[in-house]
Amino acid sequence: MAYDNLGATVSDMETRRATSAAAAPPGHGLLAALWRRKAIFSVIFIAILGAVVAALLVLPVQYMATGSVIVAEQEPGDNNSSAVWAQKAGDPADMESQLLIIGSSRVLKAAIAAPGVFELALQDCAASKGIGALLETLGRRSGCDKLREDADALVEFVRPRYSIGNVGRSRVISISYQSTRPEIAQKMANALIAAFLEDQRANLSSGRQHAADWLWAEVHRLETELRDDDGKIQEYKRKKGLARGTNALIDSERLTSLTQQLSTAEATRAEASARLREISANKGKGLADSPAVLASRSVSDLKQQLTMIEIRLASTRTTLGDRHPALRELEQERDIAQRRLAAEVAGVAAAVKRNYEAANSLVASLKAKVEGAKIEVGDAMIDQGSIETLVHGVDMKRRQYSELYKRASELDADRRVLNGSTRLVGMAELPNQPYFPKKLPFLAAGLTLATLLGATAAILRDRFDKSLRGSAELTALAGDALCVELPHLRGAHGKLFGRRERRDRALPLMALAKLAESDETTQRQLFEIYSSARIGEAKGSRIIAVTSPAHGDGKTFLTLALAQFVATMGHRVLVVECDRANPCFDSALGLEHGPGLLEALDGTASLRDCVTGTASRLLDALPLGASGEAAPPQIGKRIETVLKATRDYDLVLLDCPPADALDARLLVRQADSILLCARAGGSSAEEALAASEALTASGGRLLGVVVNLAERDEPLFSRR
Repeated sequence: MAYDNLGATVSDMETRRATSAAAAPPGHGLLAALWRRKAIFSVIFIAILGAVVAALLVLPVQYMATGSVIVAEQEPGDNNSSAVWAQKAGDPADMESQLLIIGSSRVLKAAIAAPGVFELALQDCAASKGIGALLETLGRRSGCDKLREDADALVEFVRPRYSIGNVGRSRVISISYQSTRPEIAQKMANALIAAFLEDQRANLSSGRQHAADWLWAEVHRLETELRDDDGKIQEYKRKKGLARGTNALIDSERLTSLTQQLSTAEATRAEASARLREISANKGKGLADSPAVLASRSVSDLKQQLTMIEIRLASTRTTLGDRHPALRELEQERDIAQRRLAAEVAGVAAAVKRNYEAANSLVASLKAKVEGAKIEVGDAMIDQGSIETLVHGVDMKRRQYSELYKRASELDADRRVLNGSTRLVGMAELPNQPYFPKKLPFLAAGLTLATLLGATAAILRDRFDKSLRGSAELTALAGDALCVELPHLRGAHGKLFGRRERRDRALPLMALAKLAESDETTQRQLFEIYSSARIGEAKGSRIIAVTSPAHGDGKTFLTLALAQFVATMGHRVLVVECDRANPCFDSALGLEHGPGLLEALDGTASLRDCVTGTASRLLDALPLGASGEAAPPQIGKRIETVLKATRDYDLVLLDCPPADALDARLLVRQADSILLCARAGGSSAEEALAASEALTASGGRLLGVVVNLAERDEPLFSRR
């Protein structure tokens, strides 16, 4: 940069420096951490998102078919619903029990036992592939073959594929099945629905089934007796030559009456037996819900009264609180009603049992009387009334047979149409859309997971990174000394210039110096150093040692950039290369190989012959020299004589080794002040502090600390 008007330039730099300091307050935020660690974030984000996309392509498509049933509906034609059905519909335990019944092994086995369902389950296992396909490839038995032999294993295979649950707050239960094939999902769901409904009908009709079985046994017995009696009558008529039905006696009429009573008593006993079996079958669910008990008007009234008390109790508790005296009265009233209900239910059950025992005793008694009447008729009408007795007995049996047959048929019809308290809402339809994975939600979840994990990794990496971010971290370290930042320069195509020094190849340091010359921020920071050093003044620094905590911090770039800036300000400047481990002046400044500092120290060449001019008229360079490999170990011990011969220069910059080297500690003794260069994102504040203390302990004076390679968006970059 050419400065035609030096005063205006200096004034403009001071104004911009104040404006920049006011506009860049320090801050803390997660956005800064993400920006600094965007490479880590990008790698993790792309890896997780790639895994999600791969999973989306690899995972098998699942279909779900869903059917539904509703629980606690009233039986068709049953009008007794006020208190009983209100209590049943409001009992949440009933829904829970139905859910457990549907998912039980008994119902699942019944569903699998349906025609074709067993083969569907095996097909679903084969379609699932996974480990089974791998085992088949290796020639081993897969899990699907084991399911053919083990029914329990098959139940455990299909159980997790079923989904059973309530639909919202309603009493509708949804039954779903998940499979890789839509037709299997539909048929398996419908199989469980059908098995559950059939199980409900079978349980509720068990009492009627027992009564019907007993009646059909009686019907078959009477049918056999009628055939035998008809044969006897025909044989008796053939032998005696009597006309059927003539000369009926009083004993025959009495037998007819007893037979009618017996038929009625047997029908009554059958009905009492059916009611007793219903009560026995409902003991596990509660006698109060048995149809035989519900037939009692007293039980219905008491249950309705108990329901009203519960409603009043809940309303009073909600309105008056749990400790109000009115609650105790209602609770006592409820307990009394419950005891009355329990007593009434027990009384009804006992009455049914007594009725059955009485009917059974009556049947036995009437049978005995019928048999006695038959004997009496036979004794009285041995000659004339035998045939009439047989005819009347057969007629009574025929009427009894007809009545028993009718009652048994009615019970069978009732059992077949009985649905209980469960109704079918809808069978499962064939699913058209996949249930899992759904592309958009799956990708959205993957994007969210990738973002969260990437951000977490980036933030954690940033939190544990103790490297420098900016000059603010070194303010306490520098004390009264200068503390500035040099920005991270970019090339013409936006390419980032990384470390200023590399071991594998010579870096274009002069090109960086040219970029620094045209960069306003860099020039302002160099002006800060120039002002603090008071170059050209009697009390200013003429010899400045430039060093760093470690290699690669950019001290050589700082040396050349500062030298170029001071030369532009009109001062004669000499840069001296003192870093034997990494000499780069020749390539950086485009110098020819020749004698240098080491030759001047050895006395094999004069200082005038070793100093080389550069492209800048006021800037000279003293490279390390051609015989660097055979140099003595310490430059700092012998450089004093060389520095005394440089009094014609306004500024001498020593490009020193890192601060932990012995040469650096010896060289700082010969310098008026020290510039410590630390790389942002590389060196830590602790390393810079240790280097500063070591240099000052060696006899040097710290002029300032320069943070190199700082990001241009300093407030964002410096946030932790």
